[in-house]
Amino acid sequence: MSEYRVGTGFDAHALAADVPLVLGGVRLDYPRGLAGHSDGDVLAHALTDALLGAAGLEDIGALFPPDDPALAGADSVDLLRRAWERVRADGWRLANADVVLVGEEPRLAPHRAEMRRRLAAALGVEPELVSVRATSTDRLGFTGRGEGLAAQAVALLVR
Repeated sequence: MSEYRVGTGFDAHALAADVPLVLGGVRLDYPRGLAGHSDGDVLAHALTDALLGAAGLEDIGALFPPDDPALAGADSVDLLRRAWERVRADGWRLANADVVLVGEEPRLAPHRAEMRRRLAAALGVEPELVSVRATSTDRLGFTGRGEGLAAQAVALLVR
């Protein structure tokens, strides 16, 4: 009999000038990026936490401390890959994952397929197992005012 586990993840970062915007491992042409100790990729961060949570492991901040100078500017998709190695070492496989960006802009549609490919590649799975979507908050809250972006993710693991 198979064992299934579900995990959720959430992340949010402020938008800042003179910072590149990276989402789902894809660098977007956008006037502001996400401020963070790493590259601020909220999609990769939320997915990482969803996977770690499903496996019963500590969160992304425990695994990759935000005060670690070696992680300054780190590629979040690489951090996702490293976290996934720990999850897989415990015998877990990915059934599927769903990641949702929350914000008014930028539009993800032109980049969604590449984001799925990059996130899936970090997990060693087919892109069909990782969905990337977006929603707005109808201009409500910090994402609605364009102050930052957030993401939530859910992952289903099996062993």
